[in-house]
Amino acid sequence: MDHPSTAVILSGGAGSRLRPLTNDIPKGLVKVANKPLLQWVIEWLKVNGVTDLVIGVAYLKEKITRYFGNGSRFGASIRYSVHSVEGGTGEGFRLAVSRYVNDDCFFALNGDQITDLNLMAMYRLHARGDAMATLAVVHPRLPFGLVLTDREGYCTGFQEKPLMENIYSSSGVYVFQRSILAHLPVKGDVEKTTFPRLAKKRKLKAYIHKGSFTTVNSLRELEEADREMQGVARKRRR
Repeated sequence: MDHPSTAVILSGGAGSRLRPLTNDIPKGLVKVANKPLLQWVIEWLKVNGVTDLVIGVAYLKEKITRYFGNGSRFGASIRYSVHSVEGGTGEGFRLAVSRYVNDDCFFALNGDQITDLNLMAMYRLHARGDAMATLAVVHPRLPFGLVLTDREGYCTGFQEKPLMENIYSSSGVYVFQRSILAHLPVKGDVEKTTFPRLAKKRKLKAYIHKGSFTTVNSLRELEEADREMQGVARKRRR
């Protein structure tokens, strides 16, 4: 079963939680282990056989388009869809899909995550049934350590930033049917508008990803991602 070769990537946010780094460069060009964040995303998509890319751009968009160009330098074909920063993910996806995507099924993502997610496996789940969208979900990790105590108030142990095993959070990686276009808001985020509506109609699936996943939304997360990917780079050189 072949999976889609098209992906819509949103890389238009102002990255306010990454300031002052994003005062002069867009979030997609912030370096993680000496490589722009968005380049990690594009290279991962290529490994998964997804090379027809539409990138939604807004904040400092010229710097994104200048760096990645038509994508040939990265083994991909890239087109750009301009949206507003204020329009949110709903506007970003709506404009990109309506302008450039003709496939019945395609991948969509927020473009600020580094992962080893297997897109073929995710698509297989999506293709079984009549869901309009599938979310890749992960166990979130607490941003702080836990102190364990007994009933008498004595410390019994410590857990450093444990995974929350019984709940899931969205990774920002999706499979969409093109019919989702009718459910995308003019402005606003799909996470708050489109997805709750689809869930009520049983048109939304969840694919559980148990591999690596690192999102970059803050300076703390950037530091963690940089350490992790520096380690990955060192292992590849051995």
